[in-house]
Amino acid sequence: MKSDKTVYRCGECGYQSGKWYGRCPSCGEYNTFEETVIAASKGTSQSASTAFRVKGVRLGELETPDYIRVGSGMEEFDRVIGGGIVCGSAILLSGEPGIGKSTLLMQICGTVGRERRVLYVSGEESGRQLKMRADRLGVEAENLYVLNETGAENIIAEIDETNPEIVIIDSIQTIWSGQSTSTFPGSVSQVRESAMLFINKAKSEGFSVILVGHVNKEGGIAGPKVLEHMVDAVLYFEGEKQHAYRIIRAVKNRYGSTNEIGVFEMTEKGLVQVLNPSEALMKERPENVPGSCAVCVMEGSRPIVTEIQALVTPTVYPSPKRTANGVDYNRMCLLLAVLEKRLGLRFSQSDVYLNVTGGLNLSEPASDMAVCLALISGLLDRVIPENFICFGEIGLAGECRSVSGSEQRISEARRLGFTKIAVPGSVKKKTGDKFPDITGVKNLFEMVRIPGLMRKSERKEDIGQQET
Repeated sequence: MKSDKTVYRCGECGYQSGKWYGRCPSCGEYNTFEETVIAASKGTSQSASTAFRVKGVRLGELETPDYIRVGSGMEEFDRVIGGGIVCGSAILLSGEPGIGKSTLLMQICGTVGRERRVLYVSGEESGRQLKMRADRLGVEAENLYVLNETGAENIIAEIDETNPEIVIIDSIQTIWSGQSTSTFPGSVSQVRESAMLFINKAKSEGFSVILVGHVNKEGGIAGPKVLEHMVDAVLYFEGEKQHAYRIIRAVKNRYGSTNEIGVFEMTEKGLVQVLNPSEALMKERPENVPGSCAVCVMEGSRPIVTEIQALVTPTVYPSPKRTANGVDYNRMCLLLAVLEKRLGLRFSQSDVYLNVTGGLNLSEPASDMAVCLALISGLLDRVIPENFICFGEIGLAGECRSVSGSEQRISEARRLGFTKIAVPGSVKKKTGDKFPDITGVKNLFEMVRIPGLMRKSERKEDIGQQET
């Protein structure tokens, strides 16, 4: 008779080994291995294993529900998930502690719970705490049920009794299942087994389940990586606690496009939708300040205008300091090297601080032109006009390359009142007939020679006059 087997699994990536490692050979993390006991299989005959075989069904014989999507009542959230919560789907929502995940879900419950039955399962807060949050947010829903439970089997029993259309599990790391060999909630096997119970239940009965996931110190979803493959959509709730704006980003979506974002503002009454994020991000832009340049980026299918700020000061250290917030650090260093090599600008003797306002993270290369102009403006202490905006990729030879969604970017910039728009030369050839007033540039030399691009800063003189 076979005996139970002891294995070790990594809590970050799920790597399995017969012995304990101080560092995971797969993901490289330290002290993440957990001991797990696998019960010995009793062995099944071929007839027993085929007794529960599921047969294939013709696609035309399958029935679709009366409704495909359920609106959450928040346009920004529905935009991210593709137009609404799909019935029978599993959504994983992650974010840092205190970012506003529970607040967002409670507001969604307040809207959906007026017409549909919702079960909110909390493994971290009591029913009274949930009631206090609901009162603060003004949530009143007759069909909203609250359950304070951490046992997966007990939650499944309550789902059978309540028969909800949407189930929220806050959070999956607090749930434990008796079917798992591990006894610690939040372990790899517990998270996987508990999530699988809820997902299979949702798929078979047609209700939607939203799982809340914690994040680790690197910012990724804690627990096994396989959890992201099990669900239909993975949403990241981003933003700094000190900033008012919060961003929901879809990194996986089986029912819509990825990289869509929804913008919210945290207030005393909860999260408020920002339907026009470009205006919200640009309304506090300072005037007559060097090192500031506007750029239009694409977040999914939405063009967003934001501001890139650069502060360049003489260094007092042997090695100058470099800091990037919202822009990839390595990308900033690459652009600094291009500016030094192609234009002869001496950034090697200055500290450089780069920032994107509003808490956005710009990952696409379309922001290269604006980053370069902000750095040049900060170094030369010259002001870029407020009605100027640009977008485009910069190559190692200093050339300006085309990017996707050019017409959408130009239309969004013109809607916000930008009259001077600089784009790569190839974009000018394609859209010149539709937008004759835009300026096309082929390289960095043509970009810095745009007429009226930079003027001398007068802000120091204004401050001196005020002090006098």
